[in-house]
Amino acid sequence: MKRTRIIELLQGSLVGQQVNVKGWVRTRRGNKAISFIALNDGSTIHNIQIVVDLTRFDADLLAKITTGASLSVVGELVASQGQGQSVEIQASEIEVLGTADPATYPLQKKGHSLEFLREIAHLRPRTNTFGAIYRMRHHMSIAIHTFFHERGFFYVHTPLITASDAEGAGQMFQVTTLDLDNLPRTEDGQIDYKEDFFARHTSLTVSGQLEGEMAALALGGIYTFGPTFRAENSNTPRHLAEFWMIEPEVAFLEIQENMDLAEEFIKYCVQWALDHCMDDLTFLAEHFDKELIDRLRFVLDKPFKRMTYTEGIEILEAAVKAGRKFEFPIYWGADLASEHERYLVEEHFQRPVIVTDYPKEIKSFYMKLNDDGKTVRGMDVLFPKIGEIIGGSEREADYDKLVQRAQEVGVPEKDLWWYLDSRRYGTAPHSGFGLGFERLLLFVTGMANIRDVIPFPRTPRNAEF
Repeated sequence: MKRTRIIELLQGSLVGQQVNVKGWVRTRRGNKAISFIALNDGSTIHNIQIVVDLTRFDADLLAKITTGASLSVVGELVASQGQGQSVEIQASEIEVLGTADPATYPLQKKGHSLEFLREIAHLRPRTNTFGAIYRMRHHMSIAIHTFFHERGFFYVHTPLITASDAEGAGQMFQVTTLDLDNLPRTEDGQIDYKEDFFARHTSLTVSGQLEGEMAALALGGIYTFGPTFRAENSNTPRHLAEFWMIEPEVAFLEIQENMDLAEEFIKYCVQWALDHCMDDLTFLAEHFDKELIDRLRFVLDKPFKRMTYTEGIEILEAAVKAGRKFEFPIYWGADLASEHERYLVEEHFQRPVIVTDYPKEIKSFYMKLNDDGKTVRGMDVLFPKIGEIIGGSEREADYDKLVQRAQEVGVPEKDLWWYLDSRRYGTAPHSGFGLGFERLLLFVTGMANIRDVIPFPRTPRNAEF
């Protein structure tokens, strides 16, 4: 008999029919005559109850049905007599597909801390919490692809291995096939990368933006969606060494339109979560963040406030004068900390905020310089609880200005000749932004630690699974 997923059984359209369900035992309870098994197959946060008449089954078989075991059950789907579920299955056949030793299986029916579950990341998808998070991760991926596809963007796969540092920060993981115990050396004692696989120093990418710009200047509008890597020694709830980025790049798009696109995009993703993930959202709100659903609706209710960096600094300085305490200092030229960003969003404007026109010294070399010579056409989208969730800019389209900025920040021209070429041949205004996928997931799930919204987190000194 063909298997039916639990999410379909719970709709009730198959009541009165024989069905086959397969899944993992969450709990088993009952008495000497009857057992009630809560079975889950991952298709939904909800379990289906299996009613087992103990007189119809072998005692040895029943002894194997413990928390964590996987079962195949055949029986009639009937309206439930108990509370908490609309339908249940009266079992006529049970096959134990895989046992789980109750003495060693770590996910027994009791509370488990998120810290403990990170230690068993290979098993945590079987919990309600992580089942909900992974389903939402899927739905957010679908929302992202749908948004851009419906608007005529093309999905471009940019390389994971690169010889350039898009951010200019130098925090990159090196890629090499050289024997680290016997490195080849040049005559002056330097590592001879000509002996390496790519015959040059290469690393894992921190961004697909630069290559994405090349595609946008041919296809009009593109987006990347893939893993990126940063060797930043940050053990914080907001940082990962391996994370996913969504990076649209659009030709003939200037900063105002870029802000429009970012606002439309993030609202689309939040609305998708509310439309398609309400069962999981309700569970996560109940157990982790009671304000979650209200906060999602908060993002949709009002247009985002747009303001310059200078205006933001003035507001924060006024707050300090009025007695507001911040951990990090406020002055023109300082990079805004998360506490500053959240103050602007949650307390001052009470809506998401887009900050533009940052000092050039705190932003990347490729951002377009404003006429004042001091600020660039950068933009950050700030959200409640998260702070910055999107960072972007209009890109510098002038060859000479781009070369000068690269020199000022120490980006080697020899590594980016191809990027500069795009400003020599048919240059055009263009813009883009980056959304950290896990940052989005933190917001839509209400989780507090970024390690809990990616299946196998990579952090300093942690690549266990």
